[in-house]
Amino acid sequence: MVRSPTNWNDRETLNHQYLPRLTVKNADELTAKSEQRSARVRATLDAILDVPYGDSPRQTLDIFPADSPNAPVLVFIHGGYWRATNLTKSTYSHLAKPFVQAGATVVLPEYDLCPQVRIRDIVQQMRNALVWIYKHIKRYNGNRRAIVVSGHSAGGHLTAMMAATDWRAYAGLPNGLICGTAPLSGLFDIRPHRHTDLQQDIRLSAADAAAFSPMRIPCVAQGRSVVAVGGGESDLFHWQSLQYAANLRAAGIAADFVATPDDNHFTITDRLGHGRDPLVKRVMGLLGI
Repeated sequence: MVRSPTNWNDRETLNHQYLPRLTVKNADELTAKSEQRSARVRATLDAILDVPYGDSPRQTLDIFPADSPNAPVLVFIHGGYWRATNLTKSTYSHLAKPFVQAGATVVLPEYDLCPQVRIRDIVQQMRNALVWIYKHIKRYNGNRRAIVVSGHSAGGHLTAMMAATDWRAYAGLPNGLICGTAPLSGLFDIRPHRHTDLQQDIRLSAADAAAFSPMRIPCVAQGRSVVAVGGGESDLFHWQSLQYAANLRAAGIAADFVATPDDNHFTITDRLGHGRDPLVKRVMGLLGI
């Protein structure tokens, strides 16, 4: 059984390892700069904002269509530990620019937050968002047979949960719905968070922690995965990505592990707005562009 290599009773160490705001002191400044870059991109790219895919006000998508039809589709799921109100899809609009310029349609989904909902509800919302994208993305020049899912932090967890979804059983859709994934600084075993300060908001039960930890669930998506983590992130963030990539390889799924030089938990996403960045080129490779 896969287990984090740290004592779950050591709350102080778990917080230090898994709560990046305790160690990245300028996190708010980095987030604000991302917001500013994203606002500039939304002002220059064709963008269809706040398209509903579900029933609640937050269940919406921002779509940046490719210029030409039948384009590959990049879905990017933001993080924020399933609870942060200061991180939204709008924080990451900046990443759409290089991918749209390279010929992809980009979709950024929003979702409800803990403690108003549970992680299991957010997983279902993201599944519903992917179903919506599969059924409707053609009108935004996207090819529903060429969907790549990426995400950061909690969004990396949600990315891996999408890859572990039996789409045929869930919605009668092909299990090849996702043709590649790129989780960044992901959380693939969420069981330790029953023992961190997050627990007061995420209210994670032991059953849900096991059921919604993609480290413990067979991956359904068979496409290549780029599993990335910031080179300067904590040991346990590295462990999460290394172990998840190893699990994929053991299941016969091609997986590349990447530690981006010098990045912390927040700066790794800055790379996504730069078309020449090696991480962007790897994700573009998943898209076939």
